[in-house]
Amino acid sequence: MTWIKFLHIATLVCWCGALLYLPALLLANAKSRSASSFDVPAPIILRFLFTHIATPFALLAIMSGTLLFIVGQIAGGWLVLKLTAVSGMVLCHVLCGALIVRLERKRRRGLVAASALIAMTAAALMLVVLVLVLSTPFEA
Repeated sequence: MTWIKFLHIATLVCWCGALLYLPALLLANAKSRSASSFDVPAPIILRFLFTHIATPFALLAIMSGTLLFIVGQIAGGWLVLKLTAVSGMVLCHVLCGALIVRLERKRRRGLVAASALIAMTAAALMLVVLVLVLSTPFEA
C-alpha cells in the first residue's frame, strides 16, 4: 500500500507540473508569434511534453489512484468530489492537446485566452484535490 501511495503522489506531482507548464508554453509561443512578423513553426517540445511526459504520468497517476482506493477500500463522499476534480484535470489535459494541434495548424485565434483559462482552471482543480485529500482522515 505504501508503494502505491508513493507511486500515486510522485506521478501526480509530475502530471500536475506538466499540466501547468503546457499552457505556459502555449502562451509563450502564442505571444511570441503575435509580436513577430515571420512565421515560426510550433516548437516540437510542446508535442513531446504532451505525448511522452504529461500523458504517461497522467495515466499512471489515474491508474495508481484507482488501485489505491480499490486495495485500500477507500470510499466516501469526498472521493466522489475528488474524482470529479480529477475528471476536470483530465479535461484540461485533453484541451491542452487540442490547443497544441491548433498551434501546429497555425490557428492561433483565441489561443492566449484559452491557454490562460486552462492554466487557471487546472490550478484551481489541483487545489481542490489537495484540500479534499488533506482534510480527509486517513485510516491506517
